[in-house]
This record gives sequence, C-alpha cells and structure tokens, in this order.
Amino acid sequence: MSLIANDPVLLISMPSGGEWITILIVVVVLFGGKKIPELARGIGKGIREFNDAKKGVKDEIEAGMKDSDSKS
Repeated sequence: MSLIANDPVLLISMPSGGEWITILIVVVVLFGGKKIPELARGIGKGIREFNDAKKGVKDEIEAGMKDSDSKS
C-alpha cells in the first residue's frame, strides 16, 4: 500500500498563538520599534488604494451594463 493512496493531509494552516508571538518578535527585531508604525501606514495606504481601484472598476462595469441595457 502506498502513501499516495491514503487521503493527503493539508499541513498548512493558520499560525497558532506561539507562532504569532515568534512572528511578532521577528518583525520587531527586523524593523525596530520606530519603523513599525511607518510600515503599518504603508500597508494601510496600499489596501485603501487597492479598494478604491476595485470600487472604480466595479462602478465602470456597472455603468457599462446600464448603458448597454438602455440602448437595447
């Protein structure tokens, strides 16, 4: 019997409590206490720009659909 015949188990999952603490310590060591707020602001700005672009594309698609419906 081969191992492939058995149901494979997905070994990737969300980090548990101890792993989050380790990740947090590594981030503090790598970036330092003063760089973390700048990093968080940059991530927030990127997410905000992404959401604005996503909303703009959605609005354009909806406007195009309304125009095509009104022409028919």
